[in-house]
Amino acid sequence: MMWRTRKGRAPRMRGRVTAFLDEESEIEGRYTCAGTVVFDAKFSGEITSKDTLIIGERGVVHANVQAVNLVVRGELVGDVYASARVELKATARLVGNIEAPVIVMEEGAIHEGHSRMRNMSAPAEASASESTALSLVVTTRS
Repeated sequence: MMWRTRKGRAPRMRGRVTAFLDEESEIEGRYTCAGTVVFDAKFSGEITSKDTLIIGERGVVHANVQAVNLVVRGELVGDVYASARVELKATARLVGNIEAPVIVMEEGAIHEGHSRMRNMSAPAEASASESTALSLVVTTRS
């Protein structure tokens, strides 16, 4: 059953998942979305999210990603640009560069690439004193 407002439109669900792609899905190409989208699928190409993108634990994404917020729980191979925040959860495996004002990595997350934390309101050619470049790999002990 679909709920409708008086004007005949479905109510907007803020903070809730607006799309979910399950592990049986395989997609290639360019994907653009808004709202909170969860990928547990296999994807290859390019992703642009106007809000929050979550790569689930079963997600295998080989793509450059541009988002406002990105949460990685699965595998991501490609460069990441986020205008607000990137979170690498303990099960995340990211191979590629990250650029975002805030980068959070839980213990156990694996990142192979460069991280650049910069105030996104600053111009792209900001001086080195306005940005920080990091190169790190985080792994757990077996």
